[in-house]
Amino acid sequence: MTVLKTSLRNFFAHKGRMALSAVAVLLSVAFVSGTLVFTDTMNTTFDKLFASTASDVTVSPRAAAADDEIPQNGRPESLPASLVEQARKVEGVKDAQGSVASTSVTVVDAKNKNVGPTGGAPTIAVNWTPNELRSVEIASGHEPRGPTEVVVDGATAEKHGLKLGDELRTIAVTGDFTAKIVGTVEFKVTNPGATVVYFDTATAQRELLGKTGLFTQVSVDAKPGVSDDALKADLAAALGGGYKLQTAAEVADAGRESMAGFLDVMKYAMLGFAGIAFLVGIFLIVNTFSMLVAQRTREIGLMRAIGSSRKQVNRSVLVEALLLGLVGSVAGVAAGVGLAVGLMKLMSSMGMELSTRDLTVAWTTPAVGLALGIVVTVLAAYIPARRAGKVSPMAALRDAGTPADGRAGRVRGVLGLVLTGAGAAALVAAARAAEAGPGSLWLGLGVVLTLLGFVVVGPLLAGGVVRALGVVVLRIFGPVGRMAERNALRNPRRTGATAAALMIGLALVAGLSVVGSSMVASATEELDRSVGADYIVRSATGQPIVPQAQAALEKAPGLDHVTEYKWVDAKVTDPRGKVSTADLAATDPTYVKDLRRETTAGTLTDAYGENAMSVGSDYATEHGVKVGDVLTVAFKGGDTAKLKVAAITADVGQVDKGAMYTSVATVARHLPAERVPHSLLILASAKDGQETQAYQALKDALAPYPQYKVSNQADYKEELQDQVGQLLNIVYGLLALAIIVAVLGVVNTLALSVVERTREIGLMRAIGLSRRQLRRMIRLESVVIALFGALLGLGLGMGWGTAAQKLLALEGLGVLEIPWPTIVTVFIGSAFVGLFAALVPAFRAGRMNVLNAIASE
Repeated sequence: MTVLKTSLRNFFAHKGRMALSAVAVLLSVAFVSGTLVFTDTMNTTFDKLFASTASDVTVSPRAAAADDEIPQNGRPESLPASLVEQARKVEGVKDAQGSVASTSVTVVDAKNKNVGPTGGAPTIAVNWTPNELRSVEIASGHEPRGPTEVVVDGATAEKHGLKLGDELRTIAVTGDFTAKIVGTVEFKVTNPGATVVYFDTATAQRELLGKTGLFTQVSVDAKPGVSDDALKADLAAALGGGYKLQTAAEVADAGRESMAGFLDVMKYAMLGFAGIAFLVGIFLIVNTFSMLVAQRTREIGLMRAIGSSRKQVNRSVLVEALLLGLVGSVAGVAAGVGLAVGLMKLMSSMGMELSTRDLTVAWTTPAVGLALGIVVTVLAAYIPARRAGKVSPMAALRDAGTPADGRAGRVRGVLGLVLTGAGAAALVAAARAAEAGPGSLWLGLGVVLTLLGFVVVGPLLAGGVVRALGVVVLRIFGPVGRMAERNALRNPRRTGATAAALMIGLALVAGLSVVGSSMVASATEELDRSVGADYIVRSATGQPIVPQAQAALEKAPGLDHVTEYKWVDAKVTDPRGKVSTADLAATDPTYVKDLRRETTAGTLTDAYGENAMSVGSDYATEHGVKVGDVLTVAFKGGDTAKLKVAAITADVGQVDKGAMYTSVATVARHLPAERVPHSLLILASAKDGQETQAYQALKDALAPYPQYKVSNQADYKEELQDQVGQLLNIVYGLLALAIIVAVLGVVNTLALSVVERTREIGLMRAIGLSRRQLRRMIRLESVVIALFGALLGLGLGMGWGTAAQKLLALEGLGVLEIPWPTIVTVFIGSAFVGLFAALVPAFRAGRMNVLNAIASE
């Protein structure tokens, strides 16, 4: 009880000094809790959606694509309409309804503006059936009743200003058709952002599937008392084995599984950044308790003198850490809920609608947040607590605040150098690795070891680096600059720990900048080297190019040639009998001009002959294939062909690595016309001297089809740079959390350092140091610490990025580019970070009463 009272008294006596550490805990816990709440909420949203739309048993074609896949020929797999009546006759069936649904559509308004989502959610065209009333209700107008009527979801109507009577044009593979809006619907559960349009059944069949008498699935409901599993078994027996049958639970599981990849990437990426923030926060907490223990040396000595044991003193500090962790974690869990709501709003602005009605806070979220925050805080305070326990009773006779560690120990220095050397060796091994798998392990090991090494050796480096920075930055400020330098050097361990917090965030920024810049430079170099086409036409959402759009662009004036590029599902059997899934690209013979592929054997133009193909060098090596061999190719939905290997392409670079090529004519011979895939992209080249006119002509030809984009090589490079830049900006935004915590660490160190040097500051003021000079001294001390951390972090990050790029060179990213403008900007920005961090401590120091400061203990 005495220990608890002492801890509580000390905690509240130093609550101002604890506040910044509590904020660090709060931010870290908030990120973890917010991530868990956000992902749980998304799971709840999709679970409700799947539950509201799924029938007891769903019958679909066995070859149907997954929900998140777009059929290559633009038409979803279908079932005969007669299957509905067959299902209705099965015992235990209450009702069966045929459905038509397609995501291979684009819907545009009267201004030719795409009304579909841009954030990754699909545009879905479906037929209206009574089943739709499970998940939606008509908000205005009525259901579609003929070929010229369409119903649209209310969110899309509101977003794009659509109203009853407006005309929408739907672009499908079978052609374009128009209809007037006769109604809007509202979802009973949250619609995560899809645009949904409804047609009558006959129109949906004719325009989406190409003819009537077909459905994409049959929804079957059971009579009361019949379980879903029993109904599924009865349907399977009655309908035969040519269909895929799923219960409502299985449909929900499949939908959840299709979302799992996206959710897991987001979840673990955000938790990774939260872990970085925790790591940075550890330095702040260690520094805070180390300085508090140093400042309370006399107090602790007196406690020891009057009978407190080492364990009691140790426990007293740990209890303070426990209180700090508890307060910060509780606030962090609450802030995490707010962060999750903010993320939901952000996702909504990007096109994925999430409602706060589905906000899900599982009991595990506060449990994990509290456990992490408290455990990390107590562990971070353990070493300072041990130091407190070692304070002797004689310490009561000495001045409080005497630095406990003026020089970094030799053991620490040797350990840091060993860790750094081992990490550097691992990075070199990663850079020289012959395979990506082992190289990745070496890279991870190198990053961890060099980070630990720099943290441990930081105090040893502080002396030399801070002196060098002092010559460049501080000496121009005269005596005040020299005093700031000496203050930074007074306690190398403290300076090293404070700088290490900033170092971690900046090392990641630098490393990712090097990788991102190298990716863009490598892709640009490869495009210049290998791509001969002048223009690329494609959809940003991966939709195939519909025939009417392709016909329009082929008529554009000024073109020398147009090349189709189709992706074909097939199984390839090598001469040894081994079967594998093929990356089979069907193109026109002009593709050899549009993409300059090196060959290790044969000639690529020969691969476009009758019943010929090419393979990649990796496949040829693995399967023992050579030019002249015959491969058995089984086309999905078509027949099996014997294709002769006419060329082996070199698997270097990123463009089409591993692809097998054959001609569009060969594919057309072995697939029914309705199953031949549409072009995923189209390449085109202009006639000599007509590049500008052809570029504009292509844009004009595709103007009625806003889902497609025409890019010349300059456009494509710019888009690539923008994509990488956007990704890096998101990462930098997440890393900003770690940098904010690091800034708090600098603020806390300076604030506690000012308290520790109260008498010293009073004496300097007494002998003539002005308030302005005092504030400048503290700001300069902060700047040099921040620059020290930036120098270590940027150097370390560039080492990581260089090793990562050398490893990625195995995958074709062979150009190393150091983004010097970014590196220099971050380094200079670090000085401003130091200035900002010193504002409050410098202001408080300048307000000290001279006589009270001199009289302080």
